[in-house]
Amino acid sequence: MRRIDLPIEGMHCASCAAAIERRLQQLDGVQQASVNFATQVATIDFDEERRSTGDLIARIRETGYEVSTLTTTFPVEGITCAACVARIERALERATGVLQAEVNFATRAATVTYLAGVVTPGDLHTVVRDIGYAVPVMETPETVGVPANDVDVHRLRAERELARLRHDLWIAAGIAVVVMVVSHLGLFLHAGVWPIPPRAIAWFLLILATIVQFGPGWRFYVGAWKGLTHFTADMNTLIALGTTAAWGYSMLAVINPAWFAPPGEDPSMSVLHLLYFDTSVVIITLILLGRYFETRARNQASEAVRKLMGLQPKYARVMQDGQPSDVPIAAVRPGDLVLVRPGERVPVDGTVVDGHSSVDESMLTGEPIPAEKGPGDILVGATVNRTGALILRAERVGKDTVLAQIIRLVEQAQGGKAPIQRVADRVAGIFVPIVLVIAAVTLIAWLFAPAAYLADRTPLTAALLHFVAVLIIACPCALGLATPTAIMVGTGRAAEMGILIKGGEVLERVRALTTVVFDKTGTITRGEPAVDTITALDGDESMLLRNAAAVEVASEHPLGEALLRAARDRDLALPAVTNFQAIPGRGVEAVVEGRQLLLGNARLFTERDIDLMAIAEAAEHAARTGRTPLFVAAEGKLIGMMTIIDAVRPNAAEALRRVRALGLRTVMLTGDRRDVAEAVASQVGIDQVVADVLPPHKAEAVARLQQEGAVVAMVGDGINDAPALAQADIGIAVGSGTDVAMEAADITLIGDDLTGVVVGIDLSRRTFRTIKQNLFWAFIYNVLGIPIAAGVLAPLRAVPNEAIAALGIHLSPALAAFAMAFSSVFVVSNSLRLRGYRPPS
Repeated sequence: MRRIDLPIEGMHCASCAAAIERRLQQLDGVQQASVNFATQVATIDFDEERRSTGDLIARIRETGYEVSTLTTTFPVEGITCAACVARIERALERATGVLQAEVNFATRAATVTYLAGVVTPGDLHTVVRDIGYAVPVMETPETVGVPANDVDVHRLRAERELARLRHDLWIAAGIAVVVMVVSHLGLFLHAGVWPIPPRAIAWFLLILATIVQFGPGWRFYVGAWKGLTHFTADMNTLIALGTTAAWGYSMLAVINPAWFAPPGEDPSMSVLHLLYFDTSVVIITLILLGRYFETRARNQASEAVRKLMGLQPKYARVMQDGQPSDVPIAAVRPGDLVLVRPGERVPVDGTVVDGHSSVDESMLTGEPIPAEKGPGDILVGATVNRTGALILRAERVGKDTVLAQIIRLVEQAQGGKAPIQRVADRVAGIFVPIVLVIAAVTLIAWLFAPAAYLADRTPLTAALLHFVAVLIIACPCALGLATPTAIMVGTGRAAEMGILIKGGEVLERVRALTTVVFDKTGTITRGEPAVDTITALDGDESMLLRNAAAVEVASEHPLGEALLRAARDRDLALPAVTNFQAIPGRGVEAVVEGRQLLLGNARLFTERDIDLMAIAEAAEHAARTGRTPLFVAAEGKLIGMMTIIDAVRPNAAEALRRVRALGLRTVMLTGDRRDVAEAVASQVGIDQVVADVLPPHKAEAVARLQQEGAVVAMVGDGINDAPALAQADIGIAVGSGTDVAMEAADITLIGDDLTGVVVGIDLSRRTFRTIKQNLFWAFIYNVLGIPIAAGVLAPLRAVPNEAIAALGIHLSPALAAFAMAFSSVFVVSNSLRLRGYRPPS
């Protein structure tokens, strides 16, 4: 099973997305298809053995929509025969996102058609290089203007779409002003103030309205026709029908006013009162205006991803024969030596081999203080080198870098759907047909309406205006944008703050949280234990540390690393060790210089019947003050104790206070003794401590809390705590910048600042609250707006009470168009408020 994201062009509302989903899911071999109207992307899971990418694209095009593709041409060196041509073409066509590849043997150039946003020219160059051919790294005339990466693709698509809308909007708006002015001047013309025949003005208005109807308004006919040919209907259908009805009625009135003129009036003089060209022109103008603002706001909603993409440098200085050479970032290969000068962004992930500098990693960790870097230290792409020059060895490039992984996770989150959206999707799938039925019933009903309801209009005129108003006010767009725009902005804002939230389902689960469980070591504490005190019963502290550290040489436990660091700091030579054995959750043992040494906690020594009375009081005091006692025995007899301290993170207490302020209970989970755990808990303000839990049993401890009715979030390092993270309702992984277990949790903190837990939970809650606000508005707008447009309040005009009769309003089509445009803009603007999110204090 394979998953692919296809960028789609031509969608205008949620009904469009529903139609594409339905048609894709009808294909044999397609397991699931999800179309996100806000991101304009279709995510498809399909069986490659039964369906190809070309089949999926063909089905989308058959449905009346386009898949964004680009074409690039680049030179290839090393082609010697026709077999080379065939080999390169096969390799390129196997690449994800490539639709067609042709290699010209005569010109030694490859021309590739590929999916925008799925693959880049740099990826294609890499494919060719990987099979043994060369692609010159310099930019050629054939590749100038070709998007270099996904950020360029997104930018070009957005600019192209906005430019088209802006062009049509200016034309429509300019003509709309003239039509409105001339239509209202018609009142004076009718009174004989101006010596211009009304019929001449009517023909002039027909010409202007026709330009708008079939110029800027032609897009609606194209969309409606595409839907009609595939037996679907969308927002374009409603707009095309509504504006055509107003324009067509007015056109017939211009051709022969006598057909519609009231009895007793001169048709040639009253013709201007029969026209509704201003209605059709204003509707098209307002809808284009709303679509322009909606598109611009939608592009702003995805700004976070574009900002992340923009952090990637386009060029790198690769050392060639000892000299730096500027090459496109796509040409950097693992193992290359790359020079990074002061003030430049690190182009790829790698390890420093020469130089010292401070590097600003705030884009990754949120930590404002630059980190000092020297030989052997890891550098992450897109961080900023501040002071000295560095040479790094490239290790992870292209889509393997940390930045690329972050972008991919954010895009997946933004492209996903929250469960709450399913209702809106179901409604959107049948929305337009229902509106068409309501409009038809409205038309028929008003043709036979009592005269008291008509407000001095003819039945035909009233029926037409209400018919058009129903078609125009209905807005499936608001339904389609309600959830995805909020998810896009919320997850994008979180990414800017160093927090990765895996989509709408996580947002929905976070709102129900009652308890947050924190792992102690490495989460609440620094995870860097250090030796605090050494107590040797024979008084020789160095010998005790020397022997204990020797036993820990083969251990990977953090406490063992603390002993080794302490021994190195004292320049102690460690003896050889044999028969090493780790005892999980308890300690280690080994033979050192002929003696059997045992290191571990009180539980291990109790099991081995080793008396601890000689230092019991000191051990209890250490535990009460948050230190971990580590006992040492030789040949079954206690010889000393060392206390290990793992300092609490400076911001842990404040972070936990803010978690509790969100109304959540805090629990600390640890394998340490209860007295040690209680000491740490008292420092940071933990509500409940679960101690003496061995690593394999952490998931069971979380499950017990869930059985008690708690909805649990587990905060851990994402590796050792993976089972507990998976068991929890929400797993929150605390990363370390470069070694981030991004796939292990629902929410990942890129840095190790625990305030990110507060931000992740609070921002998720606010995002979900925004989704509910948007959906409420989208539903209530249509539930109230459509009946009002149909004229359900008109009977109130017949009520004798003037105050009540005044409520019997007739909603004009122009006002309906304004309301429809406003509804979509409101939803997107409400979502955009999340861009200004600030964490709670």
